[in-house]
Amino acid sequence: MSDTTAHLKANSQDIEFPILKGTYGNPVIDITTLGKQGFYTIDPGFLATASCESKITFIDGGKGILLYRGYPIEQLAEDACFLEICYLLLHGELPNTQQYEKFTNTICQHMPIPKEIHCVLNAFKKDAHPMAMLMSLISALAGYYHGKMDINNPDDRLEAAYHLIAKIPTLAAMCYKHSCGEEIVLPQPELGYAENFMHMLQSTPHRNNNIKPVLAKAFDRIFTLHADHEQNASTSTVRLAGSTGTDPFASIVAGVAALWGPAHGGANEAALNMMREIGDESHINEYVDKAKDKNDPFRLMGFGHRVYKNYDPRAKVMRATCHEVLDEQGCHDDPLFKIALKLEKIALEDQYFIDKKLYPNVDFYSGITLNALGIPPNMFTVLFALARTVGWIAHWHEMLGSKDFRIGRPRQLYTGSAKRDFVKMADRK
Repeated sequence: MSDTTAHLKANSQDIEFPILKGTYGNPVIDITTLGKQGFYTIDPGFLATASCESKITFIDGGKGILLYRGYPIEQLAEDACFLEICYLLLHGELPNTQQYEKFTNTICQHMPIPKEIHCVLNAFKKDAHPMAMLMSLISALAGYYHGKMDINNPDDRLEAAYHLIAKIPTLAAMCYKHSCGEEIVLPQPELGYAENFMHMLQSTPHRNNNIKPVLAKAFDRIFTLHADHEQNASTSTVRLAGSTGTDPFASIVAGVAALWGPAHGGANEAALNMMREIGDESHINEYVDKAKDKNDPFRLMGFGHRVYKNYDPRAKVMRATCHEVLDEQGCHDDPLFKIALKLEKIALEDQYFIDKKLYPNVDFYSGITLNALGIPPNMFTVLFALARTVGWIAHWHEMLGSKDFRIGRPRQLYTGSAKRDFVKMADRK
């Protein structure tokens, strides 16, 4: 509700706008009617623009807070499994026992992939990037299910969400197996979500991999930590694509494409590569000095965040998970993890990092963890997409059910040529 107003004086006009207040966060000036007054605003990167109203996720970067539907991420990562998170993001509340059982059964039923989709995968070379494969496979699902869902029907939208949450792990594992030149492993309905993914990733059609509970829990936490992150670039892309009324699978493909960008989904791989470049603890001070040198192009990856100006709450959970995985795998003396611990200590104590609020973020530890779990770097962003699918589809579902829903149509500040007459080629100088 608006309890106050903002005033804009422009060209002798006094324009009044309501100021809206949410549950948390900065007040928002509602400028919906500004265009009718003959003005637009410009905000490159949308750093000060709220593109929608949402009840799903809240971030307070200054305090290091991340809430899914009001629940702190630390509590959810510790006490809830990923499918509970999926239900929460989609439905707004955590499931009771009966709701959870019905939901998990539905997800298990939707995990298999139509045979026709396998043909699409076989068209790719083995060395193709798994993200390219994943986008094509999801696009193929759009073709397979086209016309079978009414996006204006809330039940159909949820059915689409269930298909995506269930099938993305299967597709991700298919991409991995194809790149390795191995046979596809089918999902097993009796396994949990993370266990099923590990089974499809690590087993063969003739031998089931022994799934360690600690490692399955690590995958589950990674999925939980990456499930949603408010109006980031890929989520905004899904909303913008979905605002046209396009197929839900097509909207998710748009999100995957945005996530593939190294500035968004590739940060954990970049952090891991950076630690490999450093190579040994004895070289850390040299690289820290390089990072402080304005004239040196080297950057310390995995530190700081566009939103968080405090310790990323996901990083705390990821750090503990990293310890658990390295212990279970018997590689706690891993040189990369030693480099990570020393870098973290420097970042938390060195005044340069403190002044610039360069705290370790979730990508700092997730790369090491995924590496210890046996995941190759080119699959890191695929796992990110797997986890983020539920957030994307939850926002898509929320947007289409909103009373203020409309097609996205940003404005621009045009600075090109003024109107001019066409000159035929023979007359051009």
